[in-house]
Amino acid sequence: MSLPEPYACLEAQLNAADRDARLAAVRALAAGLASGAIPPVEKTIEVNNHVHTVYSFSPHSPCSAAWHALRAGLLAVGIMDHDTVAGVEEMLAAGKILGIATTAGFEIRTNFSGTPFAGRIINGPGMPNLVYLSIHGIPAGKLARCQEFLRPFRQARNARNAAMLDRLNILLRKQDLPAIDFQRDVYEKSTAAEEGTISERHILAALSDKLIGVYGLGERLVEFLEGTLGIGLAARARGYLLDTANSHYRYDLIGVLKAFYTDAFFIQPDETECPNVREALAFSEEIGAISAYCYLGDVTESPTGDKKAEKFEDDFLDELMPYLRGLGFRAVTYMPPRNTRPQLERIRAKCDEYGFMQISGVDINSSRQTFNCPEILDPLFANLITATWALIGHEKLSTIATGSGLFGERAVAACPLLADRLALYARIGRALNPHAPAGITPEAATLAAPVLG
Repeated sequence: MSLPEPYACLEAQLNAADRDARLAAVRALAAGLASGAIPPVEKTIEVNNHVHTVYSFSPHSPCSAAWHALRAGLLAVGIMDHDTVAGVEEMLAAGKILGIATTAGFEIRTNFSGTPFAGRIINGPGMPNLVYLSIHGIPAGKLARCQEFLRPFRQARNARNAAMLDRLNILLRKQDLPAIDFQRDVYEKSTAAEEGTISERHILAALSDKLIGVYGLGERLVEFLEGTLGIGLAARARGYLLDTANSHYRYDLIGVLKAFYTDAFFIQPDETECPNVREALAFSEEIGAISAYCYLGDVTESPTGDKKAEKFEDDFLDELMPYLRGLGFRAVTYMPPRNTRPQLERIRAKCDEYGFMQISGVDINSSRQTFNCPEILDPLFANLITATWALIGHEKLSTIATGSGLFGERAVAACPLLADRLALYARIGRALNPHAPAGITPEAATLAAPVLG
């Protein structure tokens, strides 16, 4: 829904370079909502726990993510950047201003060395031995500790980023294309100076800008991709890139290059960048967060266009799930739009069999993606909405008192069955006031009494 002026200009300011300017825009937009100058939107019961921001790679700042989630009718939104929590405080502040509940986490690649699955492709596209792991429900007082833990992995990642760019520039020189400067074209276009993460997508964004600068939008660029680079474009992607009026052009091009060209210069991450899975799990327990294995499932066609058809963990899921349980994973996260119905029914059954909390969200990292996920409204996924509110309750209680989270001793003693615990923490989460996240309402305090003591 388009906004009346001057609010449309304020919406554009949500992605300003300065954090204070972004928050000022949120306050002005919230005032517009309160006054009725901005028409309200119909609320849904939808939630999304896995939104990337500019602190890793996304068209959205944390303020923009909170605002667009609110305007999509969502009741809760979760920030989930790669290797950083630099955007969490902004997301929490924007949620407080707007009155949308928030959750905080980060995503990290871990290595599976020393496990029976070492060396296999598990849930990392093209990355044997590596597993994406999400840390959800981070207590507000543990953000500095998270950055301390993640900082060396970002530094190692940047060393690999620079080496990959050197490889890419060799290829560009062979094609008489302009080189990419790491400082100017990558680092300064990221939030690395604010402890954000530079990912492969930042390099691909710089490459996309160079290609658009040389070939323009449309037919000449498509000819280069298909002819010179030998990329077999799917009909949908080809149509997007032939459309010179496509407002998502840059992100569509990034998606194609990520799926079909990254291998030309990619360097596999090593164990200096990707901690052992046991180290990451131990860290999650240390800070009172909730570790989640990111189920990918065999891919036929990616909804974001950045994953080619590839086999992942489906063939050995029966062996993997009990092993994850033994390692100490607390949850499994999956995304209903990404998988087939049989895949979803299978992973849900496995989660129930091995006692995993189930968490969901759609990883927003392209302007083409919307914040709405109609699939989550299916009664089959009602537990995923409950899980989001349980995460919110978990974060609040874990912030108030160490050890009072979903998997803490007092919680387990009060509610031995995970389903009962999730229901209790969800009631606590729903009883909180998103406009006053630092406090706890009387209703929430009463519900939490068995856990807080």
